[in-house]
Amino acid sequence: MLDQDLTEGPIAGHFRTLAIPAAMGMLFSTLYNVVDVYFAGQLSTDAQAGLAIGFQAFFIMMAVGFGTGSAMSALVGNARGKKDDSLARQTAMQGISFALVATMILIVIGFIAGPYLIALVSEPGAYRDAANGYFYWLLASLPGFLIAYAANGILQAHGNSVTMQRAMMAAFFANIILNPLFIYGIPGVVSGLGFNGIALATVVSQTGVMIFVLRAVLNLRVIKGANASELSPSIKSYREIFGQMLPTTTAFMVMFISGFVVQYALKGFGGHAIAAYGIALRIEQILLLPVLGMTGALLPIAAQNFGAEHYDRVREALWFCWKLGLIMTISAAPILWFGGAFAMSFFTDDQAVIDVGQSYLRVDSFLFILYMMLFSINSFLQALKRPVWTLWISVYRQGFGIAFFVWLLVGVCGMDVWGVWLGIAIAVSTGWVMALLIASRVAKQELNGLR
Repeated sequence: MLDQDLTEGPIAGHFRTLAIPAAMGMLFSTLYNVVDVYFAGQLSTDAQAGLAIGFQAFFIMMAVGFGTGSAMSALVGNARGKKDDSLARQTAMQGISFALVATMILIVIGFIAGPYLIALVSEPGAYRDAANGYFYWLLASLPGFLIAYAANGILQAHGNSVTMQRAMMAAFFANIILNPLFIYGIPGVVSGLGFNGIALATVVSQTGVMIFVLRAVLNLRVIKGANASELSPSIKSYREIFGQMLPTTTAFMVMFISGFVVQYALKGFGGHAIAAYGIALRIEQILLLPVLGMTGALLPIAAQNFGAEHYDRVREALWFCWKLGLIMTISAAPILWFGGAFAMSFFTDDQAVIDVGQSYLRVDSFLFILYMMLFSINSFLQALKRPVWTLWISVYRQGFGIAFFVWLLVGVCGMDVWGVWLGIAIAVSTGWVMALLIASRVAKQELNGLR
């Protein structure tokens, strides 16, 4: 079982070992979602819009999983850097327990609040009905997502990003089979569920991912021999996990809520605009995968070295991430600008949807460098156990910034969908300046500067 000491050896080598499998895992995770978008498109544009809205509502709850995974990567990573196996084991087991409790609470909240969230960003009709049905089915997959993310954070803290890669590859191929099976059924044998079959495929495949990743955690050297009693909630451990998780989770929630703000603005331009935004986001995610893999690898590398008080290696890791990220994002920008319409055409033949999606991707091509630096700064702050700053950055950029600038350009200036895209661009640009200033301040306090 892969278990790396990231406090020794070349930084570039650690990035290669962690980032490539992580990016591959995210690639198949994104392709997994692309499969869903494709099959929804085979049904109707309303189905695609319903998928985008229903999944956005579900993602707000998944933010707890992202936050727990980041907390595990930072806390267990710091314990590993200190060479404290007992603390690493205790934190890991409590993290899994925390995810179990959070899952049960969120299922109840989601069942009650989901339809209200969906109603905020949709008009009565076919695509709202599709979103509601899809969301309710997805609630059954919540345990698989949250527990898998917590377990993956534990693995990342040990330098293992291969397990999740393999799990997501298997889930992707399973989804290709399960989607048509559950949508259309088997003629003469069992009828299909239609659009809701997409959600059932997610439930089945994500549960498999959870089992596979949990099995890898239980095989870790520091976890072997653990028993069920160690999952018993500890107030002290829960408080520490919650404190590390809350800013990251809230930041993700703000990000997803910003998606609702965008969808709210777009609903006035028609269902085709919402469908275009959902498809364009999937294309954006595919091109961001190498960046996400690299910036995600920064977290365990910086966390272990910060725990070991190797501050020079923490700084080296951040600058390496920025330099490599610059090359990646400059390479991706022309693809977004010139190839946006071609990429959109894989998912829809509705020309109105293609045109709107292309306009978003062209604006997005200028923002890729800023996204890379924002993601890396988030990982850097989490590794230094200062995640609260990621929250404030997100609150400004994805909370106030997007809502204010979109309102200004669309509501006051009367712009069309371009006003929505330019509002996002202004929020991202000003948020990047804020993040850079905060990273410099924290680095001065914790590492004696970024240099």
